[in-house]
Parts: sequence; C-alpha cells; structure tokens
Amino acid sequence: MTEMVFGTHPVRDGEPILPRWWRTVDKWSLSCILLLFGIGLLLALAASPPLASRNGLGAFHYVQRQAVFGAAALTVMVLTTMMSPQLVRRLGVLGFFCAFAALAMLPVFGTDFGKGAVRWYSLGFASLQPSEFLKPGFIVITAWLMAASQDINGPPGKSVSLAIAVVIVGFLALQPDFGQACLVLFGWGVMYFVAGAPFTLLIAMAALVIVAGTVAYNGSEHFARRIDGFLNPEVDPTTQLGYATGAIREGGFFGVGVGEGHVKWSLPDAHTDFIIAVAAEEYGLILVLVIILLYMTVTVRSLLRLIRERDPFIRLAGTGLACMFGVQAIINMGVAVRLLPAKGMTLPFVSYGGSSLIAGGIAVGMLLAFTRSRPQGEIGDILMRRGR
Repeated sequence: MTEMVFGTHPVRDGEPILPRWWRTVDKWSLSCILLLFGIGLLLALAASPPLASRNGLGAFHYVQRQAVFGAAALTVMVLTTMMSPQLVRRLGVLGFFCAFAALAMLPVFGTDFGKGAVRWYSLGFASLQPSEFLKPGFIVITAWLMAASQDINGPPGKSVSLAIAVVIVGFLALQPDFGQACLVLFGWGVMYFVAGAPFTLLIAMAALVIVAGTVAYNGSEHFARRIDGFLNPEVDPTTQLGYATGAIREGGFFGVGVGEGHVKWSLPDAHTDFIIAVAAEEYGLILVLVIILLYMTVTVRSLLRLIRERDPFIRLAGTGLACMFGVQAIINMGVAVRLLPAKGMTLPFVSYGGSSLIAGGIAVGMLLAFTRSRPQGEIGDILMRRGR
C-alpha cells in the first residue's frame, strides 16, 4: 500500500553492503570530514610539541594519540553510516541513557583536572567527557519524541523533550559548562522549530535564556569572569584570548610559516580550544577559510538532502545533528576572534581530544546515515501528488 501511494526507487537485489553504502552515502560530506581530520593532524604537529615538552613527554606524544583516537572515531563513523535509521535510533536512545547516567554521576566521581569545571572522568590512560557523547543521543531521542507527537493519539513528545533538555542543562550548569548547555538548548530549539513550533514560543524561550544567563552571571563566579573578560574592551595580552587574538593578527593572509608560530608556546589549550589560532598564525587566513568552507559544506549539503526527506524522525534528527555540528564550529572559532565569550568548546575533528573525536565520529556517522539515499519517494513528490 505504501508503494502505491508514495512510489519507490528501484532497489538492486543482492547488492553487497559496501557497494550499496558507497552508492548512497554523501561522498562530499564524507570527504570534507576526512579533510578536517587531516588538517587536525597537521595542526597537532604544530601545536602539541610544546605541551609535550612541558609535560616531559615525547615531542609527538599527543600527535600519536590524536591519530589513534582519530582512527577509532573514523571507524565508528563509517560503521554508523552503514546502519539503518531504525538501528541508529535504537542505539542513539540507549547511548543517551548511558551518557546521561555518566553525566549525573560527575559531581561524585568526576574531576576538573585543575580547570575549575568538573566535566571529566579520569581513566588513568585517558579521560572521558560524558557531555560529548550525550549530544548525539539527545538529538536522536528528542527527534523520536517530536516525530511521535505528530502521530494520531501520539505522546506529548515536545513537552517531554523540553523536560529532558531542561534537566540536561541543569546538570551541565552544575559543572559548570554553559557552552554545552547552550548547544543542547540550540539543538532542541532548531528541531522544535522544524517540527512546527510557534514563533512566539521561540521568542519566549529566548527571553527565558536571557533571564537564566543573568541569574548565572550573578550566581556563578566562573560564568561572570568569562562574560566580564568578553565585554572588557581592553584585552589582556597575557590571557588566552589575548594570545589567540594576537596570533590571528600576526598570521595575516598567508601566515608566518610552518613551525614559526609563537602562540603554541604560550597557550595551554593551543591544541584544543584555540587550535584555530595556531592555524591562523602559521598558515594564515587561507587555511582558516578552507576550514570554514569544509564545515559549511557538510552542514549545508546535509540540510539540502534532508529537505527532500519525508520521514519526520530522520528529518528532525538530521537537522539537529547538522546544525549542532556547524554551530559548535562557529562557537569555537568565534571565541578565538572575540566574537563570543570563552566557552571551552573544541573544534570538531580538528581539536585534540579523545572524547570529542569519538563522539564527533558517532554524531557525524548518524548524520551521514540519515542523509543516505534510500528507496523512497521524496517529500516534494508527495506534496505534488496531493496537489493534483
């Protein structure tokens, strides 16, 4: 009956999984991700040796770890792209509950590694940041609830998803990690908007976020210090933002040359949160524009492919993942050039970090699984038939 109403595209019976995957996956987006990881390794070669030297480690210690984590992330990403949307949904929901339990236990078993925010579990050989793994699972379960709410006699999925988002934001604010909290709210808001939320409700929610930000500013010294530093017209050249902005200014269009940068010797987070400053100083505006273009390509191509999708769950989940991927990159680069307050957020697939890389591989793998070509009628075809 479904085929009679919506029509189908021909399916090649007995086609092996790898040829079918290669034929249906978005090759442009996949290539952009591989290029971003390659750029991340290149920048790790420039940014991490000073940190390794300060810690008494081999010069390429962090580069080797980046390669290992990246290989694991790319493997997970490719395996996830081969899954059906139904399997992605099941594993995403299961992963959400596991990551949420880990997030809830952070105040008891977590550590701050001297950074003033309890965001990690120390595993001895590595660290684990639950919020990174929570984001893709949150997007999946939120999309599932919102899609289910559109069914006749469906559950109040939008209200339930909002309650989940508020609880997660509360746990993130306790760390404190206001950057990830804002990202979670943004992801929920985008999906709610695509699901048909009234514009006035979104405005009201934006007002509540402003009120919550004011309360956080008055109640959290950590939050207030970052906002004050952002609003201060005078940038202290000895702070992380001062070093980063100085390095970007020095880089100019073509950079000071490979290995000739100085910011990596001053910034403790040059290989993570401020990796774009290293790129701008040594390789100049040219490489920064290439990085921006790669993120834009993944985000825009994914959204264009999702426009044609008729399954509401796939459309909502894919939109949330694509927008969160793009906005995280914008936030990281915006902090480095003082367009945004410091957030402590990595640049996807470019910054060093095992949790960030592997969780990013899962999220992008889900996105590529949702944007694969499938044997179904597109939503435009359906609307045209109904209009006849």
